[in-house]
Amino acid sequence: MEDALELVAQLMEISARTAPKAVGKDFVVTKVVAGDDLKRLAEQMELYGQETGKKNYDRDARGVAAAGALLLVGLKDAAPCGLNCGACGYSACADLPDLAEGREFAGPICAWRLVDLGIALGSAAKTASIHNVDNRIMYRIGVVARKMGLIDADVACGVPLSASGKNPYFDR
Repeated sequence: MEDALELVAQLMEISARTAPKAVGKDFVVTKVVAGDDLKRLAEQMELYGQETGKKNYDRDARGVAAAGALLLVGLKDAAPCGLNCGACGYSACADLPDLAEGREFAGPICAWRLVDLGIALGSAAKTASIHNVDNRIMYRIGVVARKMGLIDADVACGVPLSASGKNPYFDR
């Protein structure tokens, strides 16, 4: 079953890669995680929650531990779109400061690039759903995966995958 879940995660990578991107520029990065890395990620998520006192890292760690594979999706070096729309909080794209490492992610990031990330994640989750694989998009996975160096991204989320009699990601 784990081989099948890894295959679905690879198909999800294709969906994330081919998802539409603002002004045709692609800053989305992906990585499939399985096996020992998956177990280490679950352990580190639990530990991170304990060390920081942040809620639900333990709950999401149990979801990762129940997964047969997961997909990480993030943004790396995402340049502003050049629309000068102000959605990021700055009146012009040129005013957006350089990335700085925050508590969990680097930022600020152009709002439209974050929309790109959301579309890529939604496309990936759709692919999992088409294959009847239980999944859920989780930001906490991305926080710890970045800290562990599992993905080189400024911001990331994870989508754990499971094929069991009950979806472990809902009714938690």
